[in-house]
Amino acid sequence: MTTEQGEHVLIAAAGSVGDVVPFIGLGVRLRDAGFRVSVATYELFAGQVREQGLEFQPLPGDPQAMDRSEEGLSWQEGGAGLKSTLQFLRMMAEHIRELNTGLLGIAQQGADVLLLSGFLSLGGYHIGRALGIPSAALNLQPVEPTGDYPPVGLPQLGRWGNSAAWSAVVKLGTGSQAKPIKQLRAELGLPPVTYRTVRSEQRARRWPLLYGFSPLVSPRASDWRPGVEVTGYWWPVRRPGRQPPPQLVDFLRAGPPPVFVGFGSRSFRDSERITGIVTAALRRAGVRGVLQSGWAGLDISHDDVITVGEVPHDWLFPQLAAVVHHAGAGTTAAGLRAGVPAIGVPVIADQSFWCSRMEALGISPGSVPLGKLTPERLAGLIRRATQDETHRRRAAQIGRTIAAEDGAAPVIRTVRRLLRDA
Repeated sequence: MTTEQGEHVLIAAAGSVGDVVPFIGLGVRLRDAGFRVSVATYELFAGQVREQGLEFQPLPGDPQAMDRSEEGLSWQEGGAGLKSTLQFLRMMAEHIRELNTGLLGIAQQGADVLLLSGFLSLGGYHIGRALGIPSAALNLQPVEPTGDYPPVGLPQLGRWGNSAAWSAVVKLGTGSQAKPIKQLRAELGLPPVTYRTVRSEQRARRWPLLYGFSPLVSPRASDWRPGVEVTGYWWPVRRPGRQPPPQLVDFLRAGPPPVFVGFGSRSFRDSERITGIVTAALRRAGVRGVLQSGWAGLDISHDDVITVGEVPHDWLFPQLAAVVHHAGAGTTAAGLRAGVPAIGVPVIADQSFWCSRMEALGISPGSVPLGKLTPERLAGLIRRATQDETHRRRAAQIGRTIAAEDGAAPVIRTVRRLLRDA
C-alpha cells in the first residue's frame, strides 16, 4: 500500500476573499491529513497561502481590480438576482479563458488530484480528463439543477417550474463558457463537446461535486445525481501572529455588545451614502457598532462606532449582539457558527438565497437589498434582531450544531477514494 505522504493535491480557487479563504482552510486540513497541498489562486492571496505552510501557484487576474472596474461596478449595481448573475457570467468569459490556461499550465507540472472551485470546475474537469488526473468540484453555493427550489432571484415555481428554470439558467451559464471551453479543449488537443454530453459523462462517472455548506442550512436536494454531497462548511484559518487591534479590544470592553456591519469584498460608487445610512441606522436603533471597511473603504468616526479592517470573524462575531452583512456565503457561515442573529443586505448573485435561508432558520428578522436600504428599514431590523430573544435563542442553537460539524472530513475521504481508484 502506498503512503499518502507526498501525494499532491492541487486546489484551484478564484473569486473574491470569501471565494478563496475557505479553500486555504481546507488545504490546511488536507495537509494535516498527510497530503502535499498546493493552492492555485490570485497573487492577492499568496501571503495567506504560504503563511499556512501550503504551496502557492499563481493564477492570472486581480479580483479587487475587476470589482472596481466599470463592468464590475455595473454588475454589483444590478442587484442580487438572476439578471445580475448572468451579467457576471458574461463579464467573466474572457477571464475564465485566462484562468483555464493558467490552471492547465500548473496542472501540467504535476498533481495527483485536482480540487476545483466554482467557475474553475468546468474547465478543470476537462483538464483533469485530458491529463489523467482525478478531480472533484467544490462549491460554496448550490448550482446543481433541482426541482426542490428555484434559482436565485426567482420565486418558488413548483417542481416542474423550478427544474425548467434551472435548466434555462444552466444553459445560459454554460453558454457563456462555451467559447472558453472550446478554446481549452483545442489547446488540449481534444474535439469540441456539448455540455449535455459532459453532464451525462459526469453523471455516469458519479463525478464528485461537494458543497461546502451545512445540510442544516441548505439540505441536499432530493433529485441531485449520485456523487453530489453536502459536506458542511469549510472554515478559513486564522493568520498566524495576527492579533485583533487593541482599539477594537478596548471598544468591545467599554460597553454593551455592538452590532457588526460589513459588506466584505464588495465595491461601491456611493460609499459615502452607504456610510451615512449605516451611521443613521445605528443611532436610530440605539446600539453601538463595528463597521468593517472592506474593499469599499467604508469609514465612520463616532464615539459609539469603530471602523476596522480585516478581523477574524470567528473571534469577533461571538462577542456581538447581531451581524449585518452582505450575505456572502463565507460571512453567512461565520455568523451562523457564532450563534448571533443576522440581517442580510444582499448585493449580488447568491446572497439573496442565503438571506432566505437565514430567515427560514429563524435567526434573522428579515433582509433588505442594498439598493433599497434606508436608515429606517435597517434600524427597524437591528432593533428586532437585538431585542427579540427568539432570534437569539434560535441562532445559538443553530450555532452549536454547525460548530459540531466537520465539513472537511468528507473532502478528505473523497481525495483518498480518488487516489485509490486512479
